[in-house]
Amino acid sequence: MFSKILIANRGEIAVRVIKTCRRLGIATVVVYSEADADSLAVQMADESVFIGPPPAAQSYLDADKIIAAARQTGAEAIHPGFGFLSEKASFAQRCQDEGITFIGPNPHAIEAMGDKITSKKFAAAAGVSTVPGYMGLIEGVDNAVSISGEIGYPVMIKASAGGGGKGIRVAWSEADVREGFPAVQAEARGAFGDDRIFIEKFITSPRHIEIQVLGDKHGHVVHLFERECSIQRRNQKVVEEAPSPLLDPETRAAMGAQAVALAKAVNYDSAGTVEFVAGQDKSFYFLEMNTRLQVEHPVTELITGLDLVEQMIRVAAGEPLAFGQDDLKINGWAIESRIYAEDPYRKFLPSIGRLVRYEPPREGLTEEGYLVRNDAGVVEGDEISMFYDPMISKLCTWGPSRAAAVAGMARALEDFHIEGPGHNVPFLAAVMDQERFQSGRLATSYIADEFPDGFTGLAPRSEQLDLMTAVAACMHRTLAARAQTAGAGLTPRKMRDDWVVVVGEDVRRKVVLSDGEGALNVDLPDEDRALRLEGVDWRPGRPVFRGVLDGRPFSAEVAPAPEGFVIRHRAAKARVLVLAPLSAELHERLPKKAAADTSKQIVSPMPGLVVALEVRPGQEVKEGETVVIIEAMKMQNVIKAERDGVVKAVGPKAGDSVAADEVLVEFA
Repeated sequence: MFSKILIANRGEIAVRVIKTCRRLGIATVVVYSEADADSLAVQMADESVFIGPPPAAQSYLDADKIIAAARQTGAEAIHPGFGFLSEKASFAQRCQDEGITFIGPNPHAIEAMGDKITSKKFAAAAGVSTVPGYMGLIEGVDNAVSISGEIGYPVMIKASAGGGGKGIRVAWSEADVREGFPAVQAEARGAFGDDRIFIEKFITSPRHIEIQVLGDKHGHVVHLFERECSIQRRNQKVVEEAPSPLLDPETRAAMGAQAVALAKAVNYDSAGTVEFVAGQDKSFYFLEMNTRLQVEHPVTELITGLDLVEQMIRVAAGEPLAFGQDDLKINGWAIESRIYAEDPYRKFLPSIGRLVRYEPPREGLTEEGYLVRNDAGVVEGDEISMFYDPMISKLCTWGPSRAAAVAGMARALEDFHIEGPGHNVPFLAAVMDQERFQSGRLATSYIADEFPDGFTGLAPRSEQLDLMTAVAACMHRTLAARAQTAGAGLTPRKMRDDWVVVVGEDVRRKVVLSDGEGALNVDLPDEDRALRLEGVDWRPGRPVFRGVLDGRPFSAEVAPAPEGFVIRHRAAKARVLVLAPLSAELHERLPKKAAADTSKQIVSPMPGLVVALEVRPGQEVKEGETVVIIEAMKMQNVIKAERDGVVKAVGPKAGDSVAADEVLVEFA
């Protein structure tokens, strides 16, 4: 076994590898860029080596610097994590030539399977089901249009060296190909340094199901069952689970057998993932093989009890697998939600900034019977950088059944509090609460199907209206009592017990408050019922209110607002006022405030770099025409005109950095 391992990565995966190494008694070295100098991984590792500026090409992708760091620290092996150099056959070969163990598959397997075009040819030759498509060199846009027509729309345009949801476009027409092909090439060139493209048939209403494989250097290969990764946004996985609600034992065995056969054909000797696109009828086709550890590996670990990082290390050290296929069983169900620094209320655009507050749920087995695991590489006060992937953490829950895992995830998301950058926790909570998700009727089009106009939050359900009413009343009462205490020496006034609680624009409820046995009773006289709030964990100034309402524990985010509070519970958010009856009457007479008119402006939806500005003052623009292209988080975002108009003025120029909400174009 190795005595020291260098981790050629950053963020949560670096922290994840360090944790396993600590348990195995292996010393760790991490490399870091300027942007990660104060990162959690640097703090946790036994040693750290600075390798350059924030751009990955000058740090984490610089093989010379990684090898030099290993030499400098005496590390015997390198774990590449995922992304960066993890699927570079040339880097694996370089490690081998330098006498350093690469903790991953052999260079031949990476080369054969890592390239999307070559892997499909290899899979077809090995008898694995493959999607119809064109695997040859595509000369340009016209050639791409011709090929797409022959395959039949819709088609998927993909970067050969792609991964992580980057370098992918679905084209439904010739116009989509003409716009998408150069965009994919540009993304591929920028993200992977390889602009080769292939085109394949896009399966409508597909599901994304992948098989985890594990091989050693003695010819043994097993599969660790499947993961369902169909909840995607811009081809980036958002929610993953294991096992899949689609598969029956026969289909699971067939997919697993194909994955193992493919791995054996290239002498695969590490952890890897064979990805399939599956139809709702359980038909499946080989998509690609990821020759590395996957982001979503924790859900497989939770249902199998195996540590995949440990297995990779043991295999790299030459140990044979300590188990066979028949020794592996599925235990329970696990779900992973990727917590991203992005604003779901603004079409999921990347968000950067400091984590002013970062309070994840407590890890471990809960009283309700579900288990929580949170893989993160950040702590409160860290900066979410524009140079890397915007993932904050990976929140996982395990339960004995799928329903238990889903319910556990919904509760864990309630307990996750983040302030600073925008984040997608409310959106993830919305998915967990949807009947369609709970029933397992998934597809890669799920988000587009369920949120066609984008995410704006969900209206409070009746039980959430009760929760917001009780929470607001309790907080108001606490603040009023504190104000009366602060006025000591003045003539005390009797605390008012009757109020009107206004939730949002429409819900008005009379409430009468009274103390119960260790609880606050919230009577609703007009509804002839009462709410019981107990176990309150909140004090003024705290952003999270925890309690038990009518026997059900909950968490809600709270913030003060004029005459009340802003309360968010899961995906429902509302301004809640607590008013004296007379004040409530006067409020009904107030005129509604008109929203500001921004219809003549196009503003930047995120901070980023202007790649191209396609319009000039005086130009006529039609609805749907491209106005500006902004790059952020390695992705190019095309901003189009939402209506016809004439350009009055333009703000930035190509090459300029812009802030979120900065005006880009103004119409006359």
